[in-house]
Amino acid sequence: MAYIIQHTSGRIADGAHGWAARIADRWNRYRVYRRTYAELSALSSRELTDLGIGRSTISRLAHEAAYGK
Repeated sequence: MAYIIQHTSGRIADGAHGWAARIADRWNRYRVYRRTYAELSALSSRELTDLGIGRSTISRLAHEAAYGK
């Protein structure tokens, strides 16, 4: 009986840890998105042109930086 309780509680703990890890991963990716978006948005139009970036592509570039393609 003790084994069953221990084994079951281990799976519950693993599930809680997995859930927390997924939330942390999502939060970190969102932070990368927001930081990238803010930094690119802060650039002047001239600086963006020098980099070959249009202002309309900032959101897409920030999304790729955070979440991949």
